[in-house]
Amino acid sequence: MYAILVWVFVSLSFPLVLFAETRVPLNSNEISLSFAPVVKRAAPAVVNIYAKRLVNQSTSPFQNDPFFRRFFQNRINPQKRVQNSLGSGVILTEDGYVVSNYHVVGNASEIRVVLNDRRQFTASVALADKKNDLAILILENAENMPFLPLRQDEAIEVGELVLAIGNPFGVGQTVTSGIISGLARSGTADGSGRGYYLQTDAAINPGNSGGALVDINGSLVGINTSILTRSGGSNGIGFAIPAAFVREFLRQAKSGVKEFEQPWLGVFGQAITPELADALQLDGFDGMVISALHEKSPLRLAGLSIGDVVVSVDNFAVNGPAEMLYRLTVAGIGSQSKLTVLTAGQNRDLWIQLSSAPNDPISKLKRLPKTSPLRDLIVRIINPLVQQEMGLGLDAKGIVIVEPGPNGSRLGFRAGDIIEEINGVTIISAEQIDELVRSSNRSGQFIISRDGQRLIIRYRI
Repeated sequence: MYAILVWVFVSLSFPLVLFAETRVPLNSNEISLSFAPVVKRAAPAVVNIYAKRLVNQSTSPFQNDPFFRRFFQNRINPQKRVQNSLGSGVILTEDGYVVSNYHVVGNASEIRVVLNDRRQFTASVALADKKNDLAILILENAENMPFLPLRQDEAIEVGELVLAIGNPFGVGQTVTSGIISGLARSGTADGSGRGYYLQTDAAINPGNSGGALVDINGSLVGINTSILTRSGGSNGIGFAIPAAFVREFLRQAKSGVKEFEQPWLGVFGQAITPELADALQLDGFDGMVISALHEKSPLRLAGLSIGDVVVSVDNFAVNGPAEMLYRLTVAGIGSQSKLTVLTAGQNRDLWIQLSSAPNDPISKLKRLPKTSPLRDLIVRIINPLVQQEMGLGLDAKGIVIVEPGPNGSRLGFRAGDIIEEINGVTIISAEQIDELVRSSNRSGQFIISRDGQRLIIRYRI
């Protein structure tokens, strides 16, 4: 798909038997060596993906204006139109499993995959996850497909040579070369992203999204996903989702799950700053300081406390929550992982069992009926599973809005708002909302929590 511009981002075989020695070229003959053998083997497994989706197109300039839309809502009739997108993908298995980005194929009504040899296949989505921007497709009636092996060794190093293969700007399959420029990137300019990316200076442009980043042995190192740019073109800073993450995503797709699952940690941590290192009397700045723990967190159950420093996971160093979640995700739910923890100046190793976020107490979607003053408002009881899915704080409790509905939108409600009180009554169940609004003659006030701030919303419905 043609990737989407942000000031800063554009969200963008045969098993190989090549082995290469990692060293600096010693003479002019070695400098003239070619990547052609690697490309010949890798390129057939990189595909073009054409996706169609139906989107609403507003017929009024006031459709997206929160103030004016209330006056024109009866005249605003969104129309459906077909939106075409183009991106890249990589065949991972002989029987036709293909990986690409969510933003290439998400919500598509029709997906067509075209191979380098011009064969075409219809594809369906086996597993897609918007948050992690990955999707696994299955090609119909596919067999003996060229595919790229996933790199087995996770010890990727800065400076390794890599090739980016994809379809930039729709011009056709293109190969660019570069190196791994950085590891453990968040993928956003301000460092607040939830992802864990490889950084490369191999030229990546719109249309490369979902394409392959391969090493000089021809193994898949990552899936090209986004770039840092002002103009929309490559500035030499691109990001790829690591192959280890793709491997776990593929495993879950083959197992038939409908939603991608990541281990639940119930922890909030932060990278070590010089001030923290001084306060905790640490010798260096490696590791992640635990600053909050959920009462049901597996780390708390394993004996960790606030102030402890997680140094590594499965012998890989971690310096923040994104790195830690990545390491535990690639280990997989149901397995055990080793954490090296620094407590009171002493290192110790402990093992934790990786599991999904507990749905306790059981939380189900509750939609208010059509007869309600807040018709079609959808809410859920907050528990660890909801906290993880909606990105809520570890101390969030009560009832959270999933969809505000038409009347809720007019009042200013947003998805993620936590309803604390209605007319002075603390809310502990979804049923209370409809009951209290009806009994108040349809007027009064809500107290909600939004992004850590308490807000008052007065209503007359």
